[in-house]
Amino acid sequence: MDSLSGLIERVTFFNEETGFAVLRVKTKGHRDLVTVVGSVPSVSAGEWLTAEGCWTRDKQHGLQLKAQILKCSPPTTKEGIEKYLGSGLIKGIGPVYAKKLVERFGGNIFDVIENFSVKLEDVDGVGPGRRKKIKAAWAEQKYVREIMVFLHSHGVSTSRAVRIFKTYGESAIERVRANPYALAKDIPGIGFKTADQIAQKIGIPSDSLLRAAAGLAHTLIEAIDSGHCALPMDRLVADSAKLLGTNESLVEDALQRSLNASELIQEVVGSETLIFLPRLRSAEEGIVSKIRGLASQLPHYPPIDFDKAIDWCQRKTGKELAPSQRTALVTALTNRVVVITGGPGVGKTTLINAILMILAAKKVQCALCAPTGRAAKRLSEATGHEAKTIHRLLEFQPGAGGFTRNEGRPLETELLVVDEMSMVDVPLMHALLKAHPAHGHLILVGDVDQLPSVGPGLVLNDLIRSQVAPVVRLTEVFRQAASSRIITSAHEVNQGMMPSLPAADESSDFYFVERNDPEQIASTLIEIVKRRIPGKLSCDPVRDIQILSPMNRGSLGTHELNLLLQRELNPASPGQAVVEKFGWQFRVGDKVIQTENNYDREVFNGDIGQITGIDPIEREVRVRYDAREVTYDFGELDEVSLAYAITIHKAQGSEFAAVVIPISAQHFMLLQRNLIYTGITRGKQIVVIIGQKKALNQAIQNNKTTRRVSGLLARLGSGIAAT
Repeated sequence: MDSLSGLIERVTFFNEETGFAVLRVKTKGHRDLVTVVGSVPSVSAGEWLTAEGCWTRDKQHGLQLKAQILKCSPPTTKEGIEKYLGSGLIKGIGPVYAKKLVERFGGNIFDVIENFSVKLEDVDGVGPGRRKKIKAAWAEQKYVREIMVFLHSHGVSTSRAVRIFKTYGESAIERVRANPYALAKDIPGIGFKTADQIAQKIGIPSDSLLRAAAGLAHTLIEAIDSGHCALPMDRLVADSAKLLGTNESLVEDALQRSLNASELIQEVVGSETLIFLPRLRSAEEGIVSKIRGLASQLPHYPPIDFDKAIDWCQRKTGKELAPSQRTALVTALTNRVVVITGGPGVGKTTLINAILMILAAKKVQCALCAPTGRAAKRLSEATGHEAKTIHRLLEFQPGAGGFTRNEGRPLETELLVVDEMSMVDVPLMHALLKAHPAHGHLILVGDVDQLPSVGPGLVLNDLIRSQVAPVVRLTEVFRQAASSRIITSAHEVNQGMMPSLPAADESSDFYFVERNDPEQIASTLIEIVKRRIPGKLSCDPVRDIQILSPMNRGSLGTHELNLLLQRELNPASPGQAVVEKFGWQFRVGDKVIQTENNYDREVFNGDIGQITGIDPIEREVRVRYDAREVTYDFGELDEVSLAYAITIHKAQGSEFAAVVIPISAQHFMLLQRNLIYTGITRGKQIVVIIGQKKALNQAIQNNKTTRRVSGLLARLGSGIAAT
C-alpha cells in the first residue's frame, strides 16, 4: 500500500450516512492538489490527513488515492488552523473571522477558545454574544466528533451524532455503552437494528434478557407507529422472536420480566390477550371515563327557545338551515357531548357557526381547536372565532414534556369544539379530555370516512360505533356545494363509484387525465404543475399547488417526484448557497415539510414552509411557516424534507388551492378508497388526478381498512373485542 500525508485543502464531497469522502490534499512531492477517496467519521478543511491505499486512475477524475485507512487530526500550522476554523465547522466563525483570530492568537487559538474565551473579545468584531456562540459551538463540535468516531468504530453511520449529543449531552458515549438499545427509543432515525449492531460490538450477548426486552419494546412501538394501541400476546412474542432471530421461550421470559416490572401491561379484551404500554392503556381508560361521564349528564346551557333561536340565526346570517341541520343543532345543544360527522359540502361549518352564534348570544364561553396549525387556521377563518392547535390550547411545555392544562388546571371554557377529529389519536384525545372542565360541554367534528389518525387508535370511529354519545351524521349535499365537481366526485368515490368527469369543452374544478406509463404520468404532471394550473388560476406553482402521492417509494412516490419538481420549479443556479443533508439538497426557495413535532420551535409534523435563507458561516437554514420564520442548524435538517410532493397521509387537516394526485399500479399496496377520498377533499379550487383508470378504479373498489388493535371500543361498551 502507498501512503501520504498532507493538509486537506478542500472537502469536495462528504456523505454523513456512510462517511465516504472525496478530499483534495496538499502534500509534499506533488505540485498539484492530490485527490484522496475513502471513509472517515468526520472531516474538515485544514485538518492534517494521513492515508494508506492504492493509486488508481479514474476515467472521469484522473489519478486518485483510494484509501483503505484514513486518519484526520487537528491542524497545527497557521494555514491549516485558518482553513479549519473558516470551513464552517464552528458557528460564528467564517473565513474572515478565522483569519483575524489566527493573526491574533496563532497556534494557541484552540486553547484560547476552550479555556480563555473572554480573550476572543480582543479581536475586532467579536463581542460577548459572538464569543459565547463560538465557545458553545467549539465545545459541541468537540463532543460531537468524539461521538462520531465512537459510532463509526462500531460500524454505524454518523449522521445522528448531533442529535445524540443534544439528547444525551456530554455523557453520550457512557450512556450508549450502558444501554445502546435506548438509542432506538430516544433518537429519531436510529432503529432497533442499528442499536443492536452497537450492542453486539460492545459485547452484549445475543441471548441476553436485556436484548430480548428491547426487541419486545421495539416491536410494540413499531405497532403503535402503525396505528395500534396494543398487540395480541402471541403475535408480539412471534414478531419479536423473528426480529431477534431467537427462540420464543427467551422472548416469553423477557415479556414476563417486563410485565412483573409493570413496563408492559397484559389485559384480556374480548377474546384476546393484549399487551399494552401502560400509558396507552391508561389513555384508553381515561377517554372512556370522561366520555361516559359527559354522556350521562344534562347540559348546563342557559334556557334556549330553539325555534326562536334558529329563526334569529337565519335572519342574521341569511342562511336557511335544512331540517337535518335544525335537528342536529337541537341535539348538539341538549347534550353535554355530541359527535358531528359528514363529508364535504354537507353543512358542518354552517351548523357549527349557528351553534356558536346562539351560544354567544347567551354569553356562553366557547373554545375551538384542531390537531394541526393549518386545520386550526381554516376553522378560525370559517367561524370568525379564534381557533388554536390542541397543543397550543393545552399549553404544551417542551422542557416539562407535557401539557400544563390538565385535571389540576383545566381549560376555562363552557364549550370545547374539536374539529378534524379523524386526525386525533388516543394519547392526544386523553390529554384533551383531562383538561376538559368539569362543567364543560364537548362537540367533536370530523369526517369518519377520511384516513385515520397517524397516531394510535381510531378515536372518532370508535366513538361513533359505540353510540355512547349522540352522533349527528350529516349526509345532504347542499345546492351550492353540489355545483363543485370536487365535492360531488369525493362523494361518488366514497360511495364506491368512479367520479363522473366533465365534457371536453366544460369548465370544471375536477379532472382525470388518463396516462398509463409512469414516465408519461410524471411528464404530464410537470406540464400541469408548471403551466396549465398556473395559467388557469394565476397562481404560484410552488406555494399554491400541492402534489399528493399515495406513497413515498417508486418513480411516482414523493422522494423521486420531489427531486424532479425541485429541478423543474427551483433549479440550481451558480453561486447559490446549497446544503446537502440527509439525502436532500436544500436551496433557497425550496418548499419543505416538518416531519416531526418540535415543541421548542412550535413547528409540528405536517407544517409546510419555504426556505428563505441559508447561512454557511452560522450553519443555519431559515424556513418561513406562514407568518413566522424558524431557524435550523444544518445538523437538524433531518426534521424537514422537500415538500413539492407529500403523501396524502401528510396532507390530512390541510387544504390547498390546487391538488394534483398521480396514481398508478405501482401504488397498489396502498390503493384504497379512503386514501383517494381524503386526497380529493384536500383541494379547494382544482383537483387533477393523473394516471391509470384501472388503478383509480381499484382504489375506489377497495374499501377494506387495516385493522387497528385497540381496547377503546370494547371499553366504551359495544361488546366488540377490538377495533
